[in-house]
Amino acid sequence: MNLEHIKAKDPDIYAALINEIKREQSKILLIASENYVSRAVLEAQGSVLTNKYAEGYPSRRYYGGCKNVDIIENLAIERAKTLFNAEHVNVQPHSGSQANMAVYFSVLKPGDSILGMSLSHGGHLSHGASVNFTGMFYKTFFYGVNRETGYIDMDEVSMLAEKHKPKMIVVGASAYSRIIDFKAFSEIAKSVGAYLMSDIAHIAGLICAGLHPSPIPYSDFVTSTTHKTMRGPRGGMIMCKAEYAKLIDKAIFPGIQGGPLAHVIAAKAVAFKEALEPGFIEYQKSVISNAKALSEGLINRGYKIFSGGTDNHLMLVDLTNKDITGKDAEEALDKAGITVNKNAIPYDTKPPTITSGIRLGTPSVTSRGFTTKEMDEIADIISKLIANANNERLINEMRIKTTTLCNGFPIYNNL
Repeated sequence: MNLEHIKAKDPDIYAALINEIKREQSKILLIASENYVSRAVLEAQGSVLTNKYAEGYPSRRYYGGCKNVDIIENLAIERAKTLFNAEHVNVQPHSGSQANMAVYFSVLKPGDSILGMSLSHGGHLSHGASVNFTGMFYKTFFYGVNRETGYIDMDEVSMLAEKHKPKMIVVGASAYSRIIDFKAFSEIAKSVGAYLMSDIAHIAGLICAGLHPSPIPYSDFVTSTTHKTMRGPRGGMIMCKAEYAKLIDKAIFPGIQGGPLAHVIAAKAVAFKEALEPGFIEYQKSVISNAKALSEGLINRGYKIFSGGTDNHLMLVDLTNKDITGKDAEEALDKAGITVNKNAIPYDTKPPTITSGIRLGTPSVTSRGFTTKEMDEIADIISKLIANANNERLINEMRIKTTTLCNGFPIYNNL
């Protein structure tokens, strides 16, 4: 990464970038929604395409000079269609939340009802939370997970759908570690005449690798981010049945966005090409095996994983039996070189700024080349740190271990 021009022009930004490079290299990143993109994706996003306005769609632009942008966007669309076997794809959403907004605006009116997964049980802000636009514009109802099993309570979903007759049911999560039964959700949606939107932002990479059931056959709309397990740039996308194509495209532009970010779309296209390569499937297999190893390593050391384990790339660690909050655990781990995020657990009694849990994910460490062996080492480090969160000597000892691990797996040597 050549930063010489930034160094000469803006030393303050240069210093922050260098420090970020050092942070990412020197810390074990276990945030489930993050990943490392390839150099090719970095180059595409940092390209001259950032100069170009291209309102509209390929061959239907409101600006001249869009020949190359059209080629790039069409490549992104066709690659995404191939990856997910989707009838229609829109790659212009700037984020996952904007992708969700476009779906809502395409077929719903203010005041219509939505049934989504509760934020406190692992859902997402844009699935109906009161502080989000969804909670402001729509009537929202929520399903959750069973207190005992930690799995989505499908009986509750069916009961709530029958009771409230929502216009749309939203399925998807940001902190749920089990396989989602899209077919069952589809049957419930059909029984009450609701649209089904599946938000696969977290598990998209697992789905296109064939390691998690796809929502495409069962959903009216499928939204996703293009980072996380997809290992692309931060952005969004929408997939839908052909019958909704015009509604979705109109909802994005001119509905909620103006000019698309051509440089980000180019980076999405590159990431999709990488996802079509055989090595991507092996990478996703390793993401899952690493997550299982980390989960089992913590369980073997006396930690509770909500739902008892994981089927995907993440897990929710319940700290209620460890006499430490999620906030304090996050801070202690960070001091020793492990980056996680505090996270509410279902039925949490602590506020979201404190929480009783932490969320862990393996996409980033897997991209670095970590294996199940390193996952067990990390589980041991986490266990010792949480049990001794105020022991500075131990924190320093663990920091040496995390540094050694990081030095053995440079970020961009393994992508």
